[in-house]
Amino acid sequence: MNNALTAEAGFVVTAQDSARCIAIAPSDVFPEVFATSRMIALMEVAAARAMKPLLGEGQLSVGVMLHVRHTAATPVGSNVRAVAAWLRTEARVVYFRVEAFDEAGSIGAGEHARAIVDPARLLSGAQRRRQSTSTSFTQGMQ
Repeated sequence: MNNALTAEAGFVVTAQDSARCIAIAPSDVFPEVFATSRMIALMEVAAARAMKPLLGEGQLSVGVMLHVRHTAATPVGSNVRAVAAWLRTEARVVYFRVEAFDEAGSIGAGEHARAIVDPARLLSGAQRRRQSTSTSFTQGMQ
């Protein structure tokens, strides 16, 4: 493996990308700036793009670890981009340094890990998990 595995992703921040949009109840109030969850998603897309050369036929990558700091507020209408650069590989898990930027500079950085998976096997496992936990989850909610 070499550190040539790098990629980036970017877009213009819309109101739908703002922290205000993550509210799930009327009492949840957040500012209309680029949401941390959207910054994380952008970092994941950049890392997934960087992993494409490692994937076999029909394989995908999924995020398995993330440790980032969101360090600056970005207003709606700004251009944002994330860059992922290979750090190391451990078994089937690939680690990246991820950074996000707007026009004024850095807005966040950290480390992100992705695993190579077979989508059918992943979905099958998720379905089994859903079937085995649905009863215990609703019992715990009472």
